[in-house]
Amino acid sequence: MTRPLVAVLDYGSGNVHSAVKALDAAGADARLTSDRALVLEADGLVVPGVGAFRAVMDALRASRAEELIDRRLAGGRPVLGICVGMQVLFERGVERGVDTEGLGEWPGTVTELDAPVLPHMGWNTVESGEGSRLFRGLEHERFYFVHSFGAQHWQLDVQPPFPEPTLTWCSYGASPFLAAVENGPLSATQFHPEKSGQAGIRLLSNWIDGLHGANL
Repeated sequence: MTRPLVAVLDYGSGNVHSAVKALDAAGADARLTSDRALVLEADGLVVPGVGAFRAVMDALRASRAEELIDRRLAGGRPVLGICVGMQVLFERGVERGVDTEGLGEWPGTVTELDAPVLPHMGWNTVESGEGSRLFRGLEHERFYFVHSFGAQHWQLDVQPPFPEPTLTWCSYGASPFLAAVENGPLSATQFHPEKSGQAGIRLLSNWIDGLHGANL
């Protein structure tokens, strides 16, 4: 079977080459690109994100990347956000008093975790949602996190006939936060699959497997 083409969005975010390597290891033909046609036509799009919410949003808007993400999702074409690439999918992010508008694909605000030590850095277990495709065969694995902020509430009210999103949570500090979301063609992880060893490669492979039928 042909390796699915996965575009890794190049908009100036750091730590993207490790994501490309992990996607290749997971079975994709992964390409770091800012080419708009390739981003739109690829079987899958990965939106990485490192650093502050506002900086990532500024870079996405400067490259008009939000238009590409919207167009892909409108056509039901898969998108995967990673770390801050997940956070910016929500309506807003508040970091140290700075309130920034996000992409607004999901309602809600990303806020600082209520924990005695920040950032939340290192390996942690997650509670995968029932029927999760991303976590198939990974129900007891640990994943690598590096963040101080997260989505601590889920506010999207989905009505039939649309399926309910699959939510995966993680506990750190006083309140749980979303570790992953699977919502139709849009998926995201707060942790870094590319830094999570074989468990992360398997998770990316599960996502890539879903690309074969998503674009038929």
